[in-house]
Amino acid sequence: MRILGIDPGLRTTGFGVIQKQGNQLTYVASGTIKTTEGSLPARLKTILASVSEVVSTYQPDCAAIEIVFVNVNPQSTLLLGQARGAAICALVAADLAVAEYTALQVKQGVVGHGRAKKEQVQDMVQRLLKLSGKPSPDAADALGVAICHAHSGEALATLSAIAPELAKKGLRVKGGRLIG
Repeated sequence: MRILGIDPGLRTTGFGVIQKQGNQLTYVASGTIKTTEGSLPARLKTILASVSEVVSTYQPDCAAIEIVFVNVNPQSTLLLGQARGAAICALVAADLAVAEYTALQVKQGVVGHGRAKKEQVQDMVQRLLKLSGKPSPDAADALGVAICHAHSGEALATLSAIAPELAKKGLRVKGGRLIG
């Protein structure tokens, strides 16, 4: 399975593509999409077109994207959400299934704890994918999203498949967690 990870940003959107074969993860590509200063619609168009180009070039089977965290500055949060929306539109327009993960989930999935620093994510991505050098912070975050999906995607699919049986027992699945 080929997985595309996206770390959305209005100025810089990171992308990372990995291949999962059994338990083996292999690096395919990564990089950043940079928007020029200008109007918001023009920047969103750049993100949409560039993510579409990445999808066309690397032909992923599925995609995963980081969920926007609520920032101290509401305006920044709204702008980041719009950049994320442009990326999601490009993914769903290509008929890709899109999984969403919080930064905490990504850090836990890659480093092992949710308070990991960017440098720790970069180091672990480099180790897990056996890269010769550290990827840029945005590309590392995107690769981390893809790695997180590779590790947890099967578990989420399994939970979704057994959800009807769990419901009969008074249990339900919410956000990938079993709730009684």
